[in-house]
Amino acid sequence: MCAGHAERSRSICAAFQGRKSKFLFAFFLILLTQFSYLSSPLHAQKLKQLIADGDKAFADNDFFAASIYYNQAINQDSSDMVIQYKYAEASRLNYDYEIAEHWYAKVFKKDSQGKLYPECSFWLATLKKNKGNYKDAKKMFDKYAKKNKKKKDSYYVKKAIQEVAACDYAQLLMASPDKSIKIAHLDSSVNSKVSEYAPIQVDSILYFSSLRDKKDKDKKNNISYNKIYTAKHDSIKWHKANELDSLFNKNGIHNANTAFNNDRTKVYITRCIQKNAQAFDCEIYSSNYKNGSWEPLQLLPEEINKKGSNNTQPAIGFLGEQEVLFFASNRPGGEGQMDIWYSVINKDGSFGKAINAGKKVNTIEDDITPFYCKPCQELFFSSTWHKGLGAFDIFKSEFKDNEFTAPKNMGSPINTSYNDIYFSINSQKDAAFLSSNRKGSYFEEKESCCNDIYTFKIPKINEPPVPVDSTKIFVTQMKLLVPITLYFHNDEPDKKTLATTTTKNYKKTYEDYSAMREMYKKEYSKGATGENIERANSDIDNLFEDSVDAGMQDLEKFAQLLLKVLKDNEKVTITMQGFCSPLASTDYNVNLAKRRISSLRNYFMQYQNGIFVKYVNNPNQAEGNIKFEDVDIGELKVRPNVSDDYYDTKNSIYNPVAALERKIQIIAISTFSQGSK
Repeated sequence: MCAGHAERSRSICAAFQGRKSKFLFAFFLILLTQFSYLSSPLHAQKLKQLIADGDKAFADNDFFAASIYYNQAINQDSSDMVIQYKYAEASRLNYDYEIAEHWYAKVFKKDSQGKLYPECSFWLATLKKNKGNYKDAKKMFDKYAKKNKKKKDSYYVKKAIQEVAACDYAQLLMASPDKSIKIAHLDSSVNSKVSEYAPIQVDSILYFSSLRDKKDKDKKNNISYNKIYTAKHDSIKWHKANELDSLFNKNGIHNANTAFNNDRTKVYITRCIQKNAQAFDCEIYSSNYKNGSWEPLQLLPEEINKKGSNNTQPAIGFLGEQEVLFFASNRPGGEGQMDIWYSVINKDGSFGKAINAGKKVNTIEDDITPFYCKPCQELFFSSTWHKGLGAFDIFKSEFKDNEFTAPKNMGSPINTSYNDIYFSINSQKDAAFLSSNRKGSYFEEKESCCNDIYTFKIPKINEPPVPVDSTKIFVTQMKLLVPITLYFHNDEPDKKTLATTTTKNYKKTYEDYSAMREMYKKEYSKGATGENIERANSDIDNLFEDSVDAGMQDLEKFAQLLLKVLKDNEKVTITMQGFCSPLASTDYNVNLAKRRISSLRNYFMQYQNGIFVKYVNNPNQAEGNIKFEDVDIGELKVRPNVSDDYYDTKNSIYNPVAALERKIQIIAISTFSQGSK
């Protein structure tokens, strides 16, 4: 994640940020080393070798592994100040702040004059500030700055002087928090025990990035690849997050940072290759929404993806009425490490030369995660240098007189002494999101290891008074719903027939299917005992909630939007596809897929007592029109644990993996307006 301090931000913030969880590796390594004290050969391993292994891991930026090796070394010799300092350094960079502070304090006590480790007091002060102990932190920073005043050009001295003022400012911010802001921690439908970050809410859909997918893993660096997820919100709660498809989430590479243009016909994401445990090479890609679907991602040109630099965290903004792409980059010509840059997007879609956001925004440390609010003409970003509460704070800078003003700290409770990054405002302009590793975030092995997503309500931001094309908005909302996947019980509708049409309405088949949930639990859990019964029941609940029910909810919303655009004389083509299992692609299965498509047509024809009927193939060019289009039956991939044995109903019918094959989809929509509004 983008969480840390200046000395490591060059590697951490080079990427789109995500905090890895290595609990299983730690558990294994600790067990292995503990076992070594009872047996050989690790018991005989020399202290020198443990330190060498730790040094190698540290040099590779694998601070987690380094801290494990140094821990084992310190267990053999806890009085060695060299090992103490190495362990403190690795622990700090691995977010083990309590351990780091403990060993820094021991070194500081022994090396009180700072002859061997002159930066020890600096890091102790930094850790105290990160814990919110601003008074003690200020004293130590002040003492360090005065003692080393002859090194006025040193980064550490400059930072210490800055932090003396920052500690005073932090105390003022903490003394006057904005009590109108109520920060809400999103629940486990969105957040997990690894990092979630880069939240962007478009209508009811939250896009975010996470490391939770353990199936696609970088074995060399022992880390799961970042993927982009979506979670839907209704009027009551967030629904369980789902991973986006392979168009956006390419295996074997990190994918993150979703950003849309104003009318949501273009999306930007970051893809990164991991160089070592902390360092990444990142590039920004984009895709256009055309003919009812997203096109393959394309790498942005040299103006954005300058070779030899990391380019990440895209965000669309408007300086005046000129559309620009903001992003973070460590390219030459900046103020420090990661800087905020922007590039004008020309009318033909090309990009202008990248422009640095300026010295008031960018600093000698990391300035990252840009987000631009058009109606308020403000740039939001996170920084470790500007005066704040500790680690990364969120700031805002107004674009005025053709430049960005001095940033303003967003204050408490938006900011904490922990890392607060990826601020964004939703498309409705009534709620804000951020990512943070503050207390209360979920974790596996240690507190504050990982970022979670938080939200809070804001006063409604009014866009400048411009004509609103409501139809365009509704069409965009429809397109964001696609593809819509709808599911069926076995052989439904109309069992044991070769008919290609049905009189049944999909809504009725869905209601009948939904009512079978308890029967699915009973059948799928047959033969299971103990925790396996609970796991089987949970799998069935997930099947219905995340797939069957979610599909119907999307269809209902789609129908509501469809009616609105038809009333505004829009011409809509709805493309549908049925699917067949490769295990038995017989005439029966092909015809079954066609019957399922037929049930969806019936749903539209019978919706609200037939309100859509007059629009189907409507000859009146001045009115709305619906055209249904089918594509060839799609063949499903062979999946493990799916049986085609008629008598093995547990696996051929009630297994969730088998159930997910019984589907149809609205795969695309296209629209055309006569401009008669």
